[in-house]
Amino acid sequence: MGLALLPASAALAQDATPGPWPQALQVPGGVARLALGPAPERPVVHAGDIPVLVLGDASAWTAIVGIPLAAPVGQAHVSVQATDGAPARRIAYQVAAKKYREQRLNVAPRTVDLSPEDQARYERERDHQQRVMATFSTPLPADALRMRQPVPGRRSSSFGLRRVFNGQARNPHSGMDIAAATGTPVVAPLPGRVIDVGDYFFNGGTVWLDHGGGLLSMYCHLSGVDCAVGEQLATGQAFCRVGATGRVTGPHLHWGVMLNRSMVDPALFLPA
Repeated sequence: MGLALLPASAALAQDATPGPWPQALQVPGGVARLALGPAPERPVVHAGDIPVLVLGDASAWTAIVGIPLAAPVGQAHVSVQATDGAPARRIAYQVAAKKYREQRLNVAPRTVDLSPEDQARYERERDHQQRVMATFSTPLPADALRMRQPVPGRRSSSFGLRRVFNGQARNPHSGMDIAAATGTPVVAPLPGRVIDVGDYFFNGGTVWLDHGGGLLSMYCHLSGVDCAVGEQLATGQAFCRVGATGRVTGPHLHWGVMLNRSMVDPALFLPA
C-alpha cells in the first residue's frame, strides 16, 4: 500500500506547560508529540523500522517520538499503520536547529587512545548494549510519563554537550550528569524493570531500566548496584548508588533516557 503524507502541522506544538507527558521540543535530542487522531485500536507507528511509543485512547492517540541527536534539521516523519486495515499513512514533522555547548575534558590517556585489548572489550560491550537498547516491551507505560529526578543534586553537565577528551572530539554527551557524593542512593524515576546490570569500560557500573514501549533509562558510573536483572521497581525505589567508575573526572550520576532507540534530553521528562 502507498503512504498518505500528512502535513507537519499534525505535530503538536512545542510546549513548556506541566502535564503527564514529556515536554515537546522538536530538535535533535528532543521529543515530538504527534497527534494520530481517533481509532478503535492503538495504531502501530514506526520511525524507519523502529517501533514508536503510542499513548492515548480510541478518541485520540498520540505518538511520543524520540529525535536522535544526529538527526538532520528539516522534515522528518513516522509511518502509521492502523489496525483496522486502512492504508498506511505518513505523518511529517519539522526538526529545528539547536546549538549545544562544547566541553573540554582531560582524562586518563588509556580511556581515549584505547589499547587493542580495551578496544576489543569496548566493541563487545557496545554490541551487548545495542541489544539492550532494542528492547520494546509491553505493557506500555501509564499515561503519566513525568519523571522523578533519580538523585538530588546539581546538574553538572548538560545534555548534548559536544565533548572533547584530551583534545580529541567525541560523541556528544547523551545524558544528564547530576553531581552527588559517592554512595548516594539512586531511585527509579518511573516504574520499571531491570533489564541490564554491568561494569563497562566507559560507563563503569551501569543499570538499564525498561519502562515499556521503547522508553528506557540508563544509570552510569555507579559505585554499587542493589538490584538484579528481572526485578520490577516502583517509582522512588532505591536500586543503585552514585560513584566514579568508568571514564569520569569525579563522582556523579550519568542519567540517560531513551525513546525508540534515541537518547533524548532527560530534562524534558522532569516537572517544569
